[in-house]
Amino acid sequence: MFSGLRDNVQTAGRYLGQAMRLMVGLPDYEGYVAHARAMHPDRPVMTYEAFFRERQNARYGSGAGKCC
Repeated sequence: MFSGLRDNVQTAGRYLGQAMRLMVGLPDYEGYVAHARAMHPDRPVMTYEAFFRERQNARYGSGAGKCC
């Protein structure tokens, strides 16, 4: 009984966290990893640190852009 409620609360928490990160402009690493594995399986997936740097550069104008 409580496991279903706990799962719902955990899922809601993940969505809320993702929404909060998007509202303040933090990149979604898990979304990137899913996209990279699905759309670019031949390329290595960036580490979180490399991904964060690339997104900051793209956002603040250091030239890097979107892959797709």
